[in-house]
Amino acid sequence: MSKIRVNGEEQEITLPLSLGELIKQNDVSQPNMVSIQVNGAFVFREKYDETSVNEGDEVDFLYFMGGGC
Repeated sequence: MSKIRVNGEEQEITLPLSLGELIKQNDVSQPNMVSIQVNGAFVFREKYDETSVNEGDEVDFLYFMGGGC
């Protein structure tokens, strides 16, 4: 098992694992509305299935909200 941090919380994962698979494992409710940063760098949505997660990575699922007056 390998350890990563997802939104600040430690998770144990089995490698190899892509960002697309990580989204599914974390039951992201609206995957088409989430942006992902890995170690502080944004990953293009079309690259999620081909971007591998590595031991020690810090992954953040970011949801952008609209609104206001």
